[in-house]
Amino acid sequence: MLGRDANDLVFRLLVSTIFLGLGFEHIFSDDLIQFLMPHWVPFARLASIGAGVLLLVGGSSIATGYHLKAGALLLIAFLVVVTGTVHLPGVIRKPEGLPADWAWTWDILQRTNLVKNVCLIGVCIHFTRHEVGRYSLDAWLAARR
Repeated sequence: MLGRDANDLVFRLLVSTIFLGLGFEHIFSDDLIQFLMPHWVPFARLASIGAGVLLLVGGSSIATGYHLKAGALLLIAFLVVVTGTVHLPGVIRKPEGLPADWAWTWDILQRTNLVKNVCLIGVCIHFTRHEVGRYSLDAWLAARR
C-alpha cells in the first residue's frame, strides 16, 4: 500500500494527465477542437492556443503540487465556461449541416465530454481544499525556507 504522500502524488499525476494531454492537443492538433467551438468564438486558433496554455498551467500545477488551489480554481473556471458554452449546448442540439451518419458520433462525443467535465470540476473542487503531501513542489519549497 502507498503511504499518504505517495498516494497524493499518484493521484495528482493521474488527474493531471487529462489536462496536460488536452493542453498539448489544443496547441498542436486542434482541428476537432476548432470544429467543436461555437461559431461566435473569434480567432478560433488563437482561442485554442490560449485554452491549451491554460490547461497546461493548471495541469502542471496539479502534477507538481505547486499552488494547487490556484491551479484548481483556474481549471474550474475553464471547465465551467467550456461545459456551459460548448458541451451542454452540443447535447441539446446538433450543428447545422452535420451529416446524418455523424449524428450518433456527435451525441456520444458531447455527452461524454459533458459528463467528463462535470467529474473534473468535482475533482478540482476537491483540490481547492486538498493539502499536498511531501512529494510536491510547495512542500519542497517550504522545507527550503
